[in-house]
Amino acid sequence: MKNNHLSLCAALAAACLLAGCATPPPVPPIELNLVAFNDFHGHLEATKFSYTDRASGRPVSIQAGGIAAIGAALKAWRQEDKDLIFVGAGDLVGASPAMSSMWADEPSITALGKLGLNASSVGNHEFDAGRAELLRQQYGGCASPRPAKACQLAPGFAGAPFRYLAANVLDSATGKPILPAYTIVEAKGVKVALIGAVLRDTASVVMASSIVGLSFTDEAEAVNRAVLDARAQGATVFVLMIHEGGHTVEAFDEPNCKQLKGPIVDIAGKLDPALRLIVSGHTHNGYQCELGTRVITQAEMGGHALSRIKLTLDPATRTLRQIAVRNVAVRPGQYPADPAIDAYLATVKARSKDALTRPVARIAVPTVGRVASKSGETALGDLVTDAFLAATRAQGVQIAFTNMGGIRKDLDVGDDLSAEYGEAQIVLPFANTLVAMDMTGAELRALLEQQWMRAHADAKHSMLQVSHGFSYRWNPAAPAGKRLVAGSVKLNGEALDDNKSYRITTNNFLADGGDGFPQFAKGRNRVDTQIVDLDAFVAHLAEAERAGKPAGSHSTAGRIEQGK
Repeated sequence: MKNNHLSLCAALAAACLLAGCATPPPVPPIELNLVAFNDFHGHLEATKFSYTDRASGRPVSIQAGGIAAIGAALKAWRQEDKDLIFVGAGDLVGASPAMSSMWADEPSITALGKLGLNASSVGNHEFDAGRAELLRQQYGGCASPRPAKACQLAPGFAGAPFRYLAANVLDSATGKPILPAYTIVEAKGVKVALIGAVLRDTASVVMASSIVGLSFTDEAEAVNRAVLDARAQGATVFVLMIHEGGHTVEAFDEPNCKQLKGPIVDIAGKLDPALRLIVSGHTHNGYQCELGTRVITQAEMGGHALSRIKLTLDPATRTLRQIAVRNVAVRPGQYPADPAIDAYLATVKARSKDALTRPVARIAVPTVGRVASKSGETALGDLVTDAFLAATRAQGVQIAFTNMGGIRKDLDVGDDLSAEYGEAQIVLPFANTLVAMDMTGAELRALLEQQWMRAHADAKHSMLQVSHGFSYRWNPAAPAGKRLVAGSVKLNGEALDDNKSYRITTNNFLADGGDGFPQFAKGRNRVDTQIVDLDAFVAHLAEAERAGKPAGSHSTAGRIEQGK
């Protein structure tokens, strides 16, 4: 009887196996693929990308970025995963090359839509032309504060096909957001919340007149509220795109970098634990860093690099298990072209050619650069401030200043030494005007001391550039506020008199106290000359050539010195 029972059990087991009753195989994890970038700044064409090769430690300079190369890469990657999500972290436009800026950046916004961008946070440069222009760029139309540029490339403008996000930008009167805090996209059955924010200190880097009636609130608080709201809408994965960042000495493609510093680190520490992926921007520093359970990325700027991000999810809960990131340089010709993107670029280039290729002047060297000396002076800063001084001498100006943030690219003209308008425009793309004002010698010294009293101040990023005839020495060992060496601040070789008034000029952004220099806003007898900085620069280059002394140098002029 016992043997019959065993035989029956064996038969039943065999039948169960034949009928598929075996333990089912484990459900594989869900993989989502994202591509992220930041600070595109309207770079429709490839530009120079300089970095240190991680393997050899040697400096490398290549052409990278541009919508043709980005489009080709995205097309290839979408063949690997048709559900790929493409996101941005602000400053998609603004401070743009002429091919984009001369058309109110409409070509860049249209091109990014054609590239399939899902969403981007706003950046500070999205506010350059004011709230109304930002909303026009999102929703379309031709009513613009830049009527000579808007809707001139093509009749009508439909607005951005992607979604701009701004969790922490409110209308001051109503307290309501001016744009959505987040959007939810669905990929492979997973609801992914894309949340956007901009640096709380936007007011310090944007013209005050451009953000009237807006308030910028704490980034983490606004983002955490958006996480709660998006979770209630069914989202299980959360991605923050924030236009704020940090710096690291590690290579842009260093895996799992550990030395990230700056505002983004503090913000990350205050975020909801569910927010494990942060796509950052603003600092133009490529990195892919781990910070506890979070991953923070940034893809340099100008489309030079893209962050390829793979998210591995639990198939049951659809929550994040693992994040893998690779920052990759985007080289033209690396992937088969996307004909639609190439055709659009060709159309914009053809429309822009005459303006961009207009000869300006021959200069003395192929490249006048922005690399700072130990003291903080740059060869291009010398050239730009000399141009500002020359443009305003007739109004009694004796000294010109500019900030390095206003000088966006090297003046790079190539071996023929012939500068074209487009090459000059990319140096000074904001169309700021020059403002003249009076300051005493004591006030000028106070102004210079503010260079080391600003947030994140350092010699490479914070130093004001100064014009011919003005010079000083500073001591890095002295405390902030007392770094000027006594008696070293001079104009044409004579020490500044604290009680004497001097006529100075700078761009209208600095003149209003921007970039952390409130002393400029205290200047007296202020006159906006209405001279555009780029016009002054172009005129200076042309005049130097006519005088038989082409402008520009590889080296600095020694106006700013460091030491006791």
